[in-house]
Amino acid sequence: MKACTRRSRPCSRTVRLPPDGIAGSPVTRAPSTAKMGGVTTASFGTSSPMLLSAQGVRKIYRTGAGEVWALRDVSIDVADGEFVAVMGPSGSGKTTLLNCLSGLDSIDGGRVMLAGRSLHELDDGTRTRERASSMGFVFQAFNLIPVLTAAENVEVPLLLAGVKPHEARTRAVETLARVGLGHRVEHRPNELSGGEQQRVTIARALAGRPRVVWADEPTGALDSESAGEVMDLMKELHDSGLTLVLVTHDPAVGAQAQRVIRMRDGAIVEDGAPAGARARP
Repeated sequence: MKACTRRSRPCSRTVRLPPDGIAGSPVTRAPSTAKMGGVTTASFGTSSPMLLSAQGVRKIYRTGAGEVWALRDVSIDVADGEFVAVMGPSGSGKTTLLNCLSGLDSIDGGRVMLAGRSLHELDDGTRTRERASSMGFVFQAFNLIPVLTAAENVEVPLLLAGVKPHEARTRAVETLARVGLGHRVEHRPNELSGGEQQRVTIARALAGRPRVVWADEPTGALDSESAGEVMDLMKELHDSGLTLVLVTHDPAVGAQAQRVIRMRDGAIVEDGAPAGARARP
């Protein structure tokens, strides 16, 4: 992977989200923990409404050898403007949870409510449109189209969603500038560092003006310097009002969230503030 260099990055970056782009404002949380059924949970004071509410979610994979319970009656609420990290060992159900909460994967029981709508009761077409209009996705693999420029990669989902070409290009260029890549809009992926490629994927996720961004190991393929810069960007976006749900195995990444959910064997075993974190004023 091509190493990131300071020379390839702008000296400063101010992240501003459009006023009609992302609802909500950063959540102020003052945690207090309690034990419920052997599981540590956290209650946080917030005036923000719940954007996401999942109750009793189950996911079962059936094979010739039997059933594998990937999620076991998982319940979780996420407030508008909240930054949540989901952590746990490999195979604990982190990515499956993200996929089920976002509607990328089906569920075998329970309910997921997003902005008051039961996501898995929608037909496939409506659920796809809901993802396109209100969600953004950032994955460990950049999934950029090699022959397209940064701007064109950001444009693609907008064009597929029916945005007119001129507006799609305007949004793409503005969003790339917002993530610090205004000078790279005409560069192809192989002309960008790993950190810059991940910022293109973040711009692609933001260009549709989502209410929530789902990020699955967004720093997993990056060197430590690039990972730090991507997380700085994520925090700036969150501070501007973005709701962010991030899956990570990296304790340093998880510690930057407002709230950490820990999973094991398909169940939530802990839900609270990051270890050593102080309540925000």
